[in-house]
Amino acid sequence: MQDRIKEILSYAREKLEKINSSAECQSLRVELLGKSGKITELFRFMKEVPNEKKGEVGKMLNDAKSDVEKMISAKETFLADLELEKQINSVEKIDITIPSTECTGSLHPRTIIQHEIEEVFKSMGFVVEDGNEVETEYNNFTAVNVPENHPARDMQDTFWLDNGQVLKTHTSAAQNRILKKYPLPIRAIFPGRCFRNEDTDAGHENTFFQLEGVIVDKDVSVGNLIYFMKEMLSKIFKKEVEVRLRPGFFPFTEPSFEMDVRCPFCDGHGCSTCKQGGWIELCPCGMIHPEVLKNGGIDPEKYSGCAFGLGLDRMTMLSFGINDIRELNSGNLKLFKQFKLKA
Repeated sequence: MQDRIKEILSYAREKLEKINSSAECQSLRVELLGKSGKITELFRFMKEVPNEKKGEVGKMLNDAKSDVEKMISAKETFLADLELEKQINSVEKIDITIPSTECTGSLHPRTIIQHEIEEVFKSMGFVVEDGNEVETEYNNFTAVNVPENHPARDMQDTFWLDNGQVLKTHTSAAQNRILKKYPLPIRAIFPGRCFRNEDTDAGHENTFFQLEGVIVDKDVSVGNLIYFMKEMLSKIFKKEVEVRLRPGFFPFTEPSFEMDVRCPFCDGHGCSTCKQGGWIELCPCGMIHPEVLKNGGIDPEKYSGCAFGLGLDRMTMLSFGINDIRELNSGNLKLFKQFKLKA
């Protein structure tokens, strides 16, 4: 019996060396381990083994069965890996590092405007941060001076998740994290997608894009705010623009302003874009509220800051002559293909 076991193991090794396919492996498995397999047959003769030898022979037989199974499985794995390597080597190789010679797609018009604005701010020493789309209630409201039961929360009715977090209602939700992340002085912008429970129309969407920025340093003033915003708008509209400030209200700034730009399309004479008023309301802004600085770990007695917001959707609509904000989320390829040259 023991000699027969050794013969079968030797036979299995010799056969496996010559096998070149998984089908042959399966055939050998049946030959040795199947219902009528050579090893299976040996188990039937265990009753003829003397009692004093049964333990030793039984262990040897079980070990042989296990070894054969392992050898066949290892061969199958080897052959499978070999086949995969052949398939990989037979596929045409493409060098993805080679620059494309033809642009077959185009950027979304909103993406084009966002990239332009980011490049302008980066040239003025700003870092560009990505904001979270899912935010804590603290970051979205409390940290920017909108405590519980504040009426401003009703103005920003939003989508709440089961875990108590919210889909951010404004890019200001990133302010607290950025004030804590960077050493002073800080110059940062953070574009992102926002969500509100809005009734949609040509000027309102429940999913929209904003871009926000903060400047924090010693002796920051409204003059700094006007300078940076005017520089950005002039480069985006590719001409000198005139801006004005009107009083506004935002919980996270004090004082707060609405910044208007003299209509760059009619030079203030009145047109359909500015609704014949000569000015376009564009950028809510103001000096960062001391409580917001405190929440961000910054001493408002030593430092001051300004914050500004910009509706990327509004800027896109103005730049490309799109008159319905809902088009920007529509996937309307007929509309977007005309901007391919700007990509």
